[in-house]
Amino acid sequence: MFRTGHQVVCILLSGAMLAACSTPVPSWRSRTAPLVDDLGLQKAPELFPQEYRSLLETFEHGEALYHVREDDKGADQYYQLAFQKAEMLKSELQREKKRLADEQQQREARIAAKAEEERLMRAAAEAEIRLKAQQQAVIAAEAARSAHKKYREPPPPLPTSYTVRRGETLPQISARTEIYNDSTLWPIIYRANRDQIRDPKRLWPGQVFVIPRNFSHDEAVEARRYSNKKN
Repeated sequence: MFRTGHQVVCILLSGAMLAACSTPVPSWRSRTAPLVDDLGLQKAPELFPQEYRSLLETFEHGEALYHVREDDKGADQYYQLAFQKAEMLKSELQREKKRLADEQQQREARIAAKAEEERLMRAAAEAEIRLKAQQQAVIAAEAARSAHKKYREPPPPLPTSYTVRRGETLPQISARTEIYNDSTLWPIIYRANRDQIRDPKRLWPGQVFVIPRNFSHDEAVEARRYSNKKN
């Protein structure tokens, strides 16, 4: 009959009381009993039900010989066999737990990577919407002014170049309202001016950078991904 770990403990305790009043305790019993009980607490019955049932049957056979027939030598042979089975099951249990832990870690990594990719896509889409809204706002403001004062010149378009000031960084330039209004799009400026920028963290006052305007959605996503890696 298959027994739980708790029932095994009861068997061990009752067996110990009987042994104290009858025959000497077989030498392998004291080594095997705690190992069998520990495996029952370590989810061996759930992960390896057949192996654990076989282990219990071998151990209980030894218990029957020891307590019923008082054959301590015959019982010790079964205790020793149960010990060997328990050691093998313990090793299998450790490997299985490690495999399950690795799988869980991989699942969590995939979920995190997917969430990060979705976040980058959303951020790039939001940046694109902000840029379009910025351009539309400029057009709308100019249209409103032109309706009242047609003689005025239209406002200057968004700059296509920028002169570096002392102490400025690429993220600071990218975050300026008239540039991209988004600090994470600085890799777009960096790639368009590789001939002037050896180290994106070191800029020189007076450098004149090209400011790309017609970059694609995919380029914005890639720029954000590159920016997050460098942060």
